[in-house]
Amino acid sequence: MEASAAPPRHRLGRSSLMVSPIAFGGNVFGWTADESRSFELLDAFVAAGFNFIDTADAYSRWIPGNSGGESETIIGRWLKARGPAMRERVVIATKVGLEMAPGEKGLSRDYIHRAVDRSLQRLQTDYIDLYQSHRDDPDTPLPETALAFDQLVRAGKVRAVGASNFSAGRLAEALQVSDSLGLVRYESLQPLYNLYQRQEFEGDLASLCASEGLGVIPYFALAAGFLTGKYRTEADLAKSPRGRLAKNMLDARGLGILAGLDAVAASLSASPAQVALAWLLARGATAPIASATTVAQLHEILGAATLKLDPSMLAALDRASG
Repeated sequence: MEASAAPPRHRLGRSSLMVSPIAFGGNVFGWTADESRSFELLDAFVAAGFNFIDTADAYSRWIPGNSGGESETIIGRWLKARGPAMRERVVIATKVGLEMAPGEKGLSRDYIHRAVDRSLQRLQTDYIDLYQSHRDDPDTPLPETALAFDQLVRAGKVRAVGASNFSAGRLAEALQVSDSLGLVRYESLQPLYNLYQRQEFEGDLASLCASEGLGVIPYFALAAGFLTGKYRTEADLAKSPRGRLAKNMLDARGLGILAGLDAVAASLSASPAQVALAWLLARGATAPIASATTVAQLHEILGAATLKLDPSMLAALDRASG
């Protein structure tokens, strides 16, 4: 895919951020993609006309020997190597809230201010485009978190804020608090949402995002690789470090979804991964997050941005995953 074929940008909520319809998931940087491969992937992503890169301070703390910050650090080194013009071309989203060290977690004012400075240092940038609450923090009053984010935006360290892993009730309350106090509000939600895992988002959360004009950035958009069709038997799970995450999807419903994806993909001369991402876009997602560890994989998933599913295809996929 050449840069001239780049898809149009989508506005993220009510913010000024204009993002590509596919976001690159930076959880692989420093995990299944080393620094050299990460640079290659990021270069190819931007060359194809896309601009939205999602990461988190905690990526990839779950790997033995890692302490968190590895993904942000690699992105920062890439930005520095490519120069100031590259920073202006991309939209960088990161997150705060997961534990980074004993006592270093949550959404308190003091912790957010410490964490954002650390992320800025790792990313080697003066500002973060989208700063997200990685998950709800019931121990911190919502006004305190909202004020902290408002201060970051006013200071120019952050352009917009978003939420991830919030319930509909808590997200609605957070929006009400921000509005009542005249503070910046969440402009997006990053939910767990894909063709296999629909129940957490569809319903109250989806309705709230639509009524409040929030951008929707689904994570695990390919269900940890399951929706690519890579895992069809127990033996296939050993193909990737992420294979264990797909084990529970190898049930009758999961295999039915793969059959539905295969049928639609064959009719469009597309891949199951492209169809799975195109389904999310057709369902109103602003920018599904997908990862790749090779340039070939990357170009495949980016093809979803221009893939159109007709009503009969959408109905078939809904039946398979219902």
